[in-house]
Amino acid sequence: MLIRDALPSDEPRWRRLWDGYLAFYETTLSEDVTLRTWDRLIHKSEGMFCRVAETAGEVCGFSHSVLHAGTWTTTPSCYLEDLFVAPEQRGRGIGEALIRDLVSLGEAKGWSRLYWHTRTSNAAARRVYDRFIAADDFVRYRIFFGSYTS
Repeated sequence: MLIRDALPSDEPRWRRLWDGYLAFYETTLSEDVTLRTWDRLIHKSEGMFCRVAETAGEVCGFSHSVLHAGTWTTTPSCYLEDLFVAPEQRGRGIGEALIRDLVSLGEAKGWSRLYWHTRTSNAAARRVYDRFIAADDFVRYRIFFGSYTS
């Protein structure tokens, strides 16, 4: 397995994985949002970046992250926004490898922290996440603006 930065040529396979990710969360996004997301990930703009897992020459998973400043640290924090592995590839350690990749990047680049969240009901993912750290007791609040509602 190889974990690397996403390349422009990965877009078709990334898009299939992205569609699967959105279906898993029972949501849809406009084509404009998908195109803009891919553009920001590939160009590493606005702090966003994409790492992909590749097995046998095929992209089979991704992590989308956002680096940002914080008020409690002097070094960047990394928010792991999306993590997805193709259903037929699950159970092979790919999701865990994608997180370990971010941990290694964070240690090498001096990030202050890596954090993420998932649905309480996402038991399979939580079993992987619990290998890294126990969930904390924070509760998320969200206010939506415009047409975004997911």
